[in-house]
Amino acid sequence: MIEKRIVLASGNQGKLRELQSMLAPTGFEVVAQSEFNVLDADETGLTFIENAIIKARHAAKVTGLPALADDSGLAVDALGGAPGIYSARYASDLFLIEEWQQMSRELRDHANNEKLLALLGRKASETSQRSAAFHCVLVYLRHANDPVPIVCHGKWQGTIQQAAAGQGGFGYDPLFYVPEHQCSSAELSAETKNALSHRGQAIKMLLTELQKQA
Repeated sequence: MIEKRIVLASGNQGKLRELQSMLAPTGFEVVAQSEFNVLDADETGLTFIENAIIKARHAAKVTGLPALADDSGLAVDALGGAPGIYSARYASDLFLIEEWQQMSRELRDHANNEKLLALLGRKASETSQRSAAFHCVLVYLRHANDPVPIVCHGKWQGTIQQAAAGQGGFGYDPLFYVPEHQCSSAELSAETKNALSHRGQAIKMLLTELQKQA
């Protein structure tokens, strides 16, 4: 019988809330690695998949539970796919190490967004040049030595707005324009975002795979 309690290899409360809300109806309980005093793994991979596997294996090894890791980010075409795997720390090079480490997640998000707008403004002034996509790779490990992890990749296509809008979501959501709803991701309801998003797509794939093993 498949274990219904899963440790999330992340300290990101936004991701935790989204995953909990999406997985709760299926009977899976997602708990943060912080509840087990698990420190973040060093993300030494060069791709979303590599980093997700590193994080999931670390959390599973420390807790003894099945682990779920999410590695996600924004890829902007005009910037050659940046910020990519560095999305969460895109603006860290603009601050002293200690200063960045002491900043709240909200301040980091703001700094990342400002850097993205500044760089993109010099390269792509027209909406047609500002295409981008959110990517999410979810990796599920039954145990730390699982040789066949479940890997699910979701992609959400959109464009980058000229200015931030909306109070919802986190990260780059205020800048990510969703054409079919004519608003930013941060202006969508949680239910609508979960149905459309890169993470929502990856979770649907994951649930299909987990049900095969149940």
